[in-house]
Amino acid sequence: MAAAGGARRVRALAAVAVLVFGLLAMRATFLGTVRAGDLSERGEAHSRHDTQLLAKRGSIVAANGADLATDQLAVNVTASPNLITDPRGVAAELGPILERDPNTLANVLSGRGQYAMLARNVAPAAADRARALGIPGLYFTDTYQRFLPGGPRGAQLIGLTGDEHQGLTGMELQLDDALTGSPGRRVEVHDLFGRPIQVLANREPTPGTDVHLTVDSRIQGQVEGVLAQARETYGAASAMAVVMRPDDGAILAMATVPRFNPNRRAALNPQLERNRPVIDSFEPGSTFKIVTMTAALEDGKVTPASSFFLPATVSLYDGEVTLRDSHERPDQTLTASQILEQSSNIGVYKIALEVGKQRLLAWIERFGFGAPTGIDYPGEVGGFVLPGDEWYGSGITNVPIGQGVSVTLTQLARAYAAIANGGRLVEPHLVERVGERPAAPGAGRRIMSAKTAGQVDAMLRKVVSTDGTGTLAQVKGFKVAGKTGTAEKIDPETGQYASYTSSFVGYVPADDPKLLVAVVVDEPTKGAYYGGDVAAPAFEDITEFSLQTLRIAP
Repeated sequence: MAAAGGARRVRALAAVAVLVFGLLAMRATFLGTVRAGDLSERGEAHSRHDTQLLAKRGSIVAANGADLATDQLAVNVTASPNLITDPRGVAAELGPILERDPNTLANVLSGRGQYAMLARNVAPAAADRARALGIPGLYFTDTYQRFLPGGPRGAQLIGLTGDEHQGLTGMELQLDDALTGSPGRRVEVHDLFGRPIQVLANREPTPGTDVHLTVDSRIQGQVEGVLAQARETYGAASAMAVVMRPDDGAILAMATVPRFNPNRRAALNPQLERNRPVIDSFEPGSTFKIVTMTAALEDGKVTPASSFFLPATVSLYDGEVTLRDSHERPDQTLTASQILEQSSNIGVYKIALEVGKQRLLAWIERFGFGAPTGIDYPGEVGGFVLPGDEWYGSGITNVPIGQGVSVTLTQLARAYAAIANGGRLVEPHLVERVGERPAAPGAGRRIMSAKTAGQVDAMLRKVVSTDGTGTLAQVKGFKVAGKTGTAEKIDPETGQYASYTSSFVGYVPADDPKLLVAVVVDEPTKGAYYGGDVAAPAFEDITEFSLQTLRIAP
């Protein structure tokens, strides 16, 4: 009986085995015929790797040929956390090399995903050290890192790029379309160990276009150095300057201090990234007086020789407003030319009364204040001009002397360029050419007669004479024309005037202007605060260097 039972069990097991083998054979036949194409496609897809090849971004180049921003090779380091067996140990080794916090890396590597970014734009030498550790699950991809060879020099003007190599601010944003190339594509088949064994497709990336600016890196660096020194000397909050060719509006330098280093992304301060000459406005003070004087001359209300009796003080609106000049003086009579030369507030107020509110507003608009200049830079503001129907009481007192109106330094520089070039309002611009295609800025529109421009020019030359307020702006060997400005500045918390903005705008050589320099020192707190004492010396230093660098003769 036992033998018979054993035989039955053997036969049963044999039958099961035959059945299993039969099923397996059927499955094999099915996979080899019906599903063969599908599985083949899956296998090929699994071993197929499609990679986008990053295009090199075009360089931003200065007028003197120096690179202002360019791409350099870098490496992105990624990982498959699911392949990392010792996250904390790996993080401890990688942290110092990648300059990342080991605890942060350990948290990233402790995940269970197949992909994690560990560090972007790692220097190739550092990436080689990390690669030499031979840690499974780490991957190294060549890329490009945006680099500014001058570090802080021109950083606010040039701007920043993002993680995807796109322009975020400044000229990087303004010129993003031209600077951005076309990515390439590589399709490869990899073996079971991830090694490429066949290239199915390969299209090389097309690099972006180089862009040449009007900015001279030598002048840009000098301007920033002079501004930094002025800021330190006078304990100022900030300082800014523009160097422009008055004939066509080309910007040779545009600077802001304090500065920041764009190559050190971990320590960026958004406030330091502001390109203040374009995106910040301020009350200009006496530098704005050329608008009132030009209006009066062009409209025939005064001549340079017209005389005005000027009391020491003027009381207005039942004593609510007392107007006086910045320096104490007795009652006196001055000509229109002397009024601008000595920057008399009372004198300019009297001339403004001759012009009238509506005509003055029209001239403010004609000079381009209250609207963007159209400069090829993103985020430009237009300043602020109070509408005529809101000029209550002291409006006709404040606006003609540059209070109660806000302007950008670029607007102010352009206004003085109109005097320097004989009456044309040019369009400020930063781009010289894109690739081989030159920029084509307009010639500017005429806003005054050459005669009126010449009359104001003669007054501005006297400002820089030994009898004017801009004596410290004199440049040895050159005739200089310009104007000082000292404006009270409102404290936004109290709404009261609590500090000062010191400025000077001028051009040289006065007989044939080739350079215009506008300087603002904001909130000086040590020593002097008048524009003629604080901003004029900075103008002189910047102008002298620029003239020598560009080899401009007197």
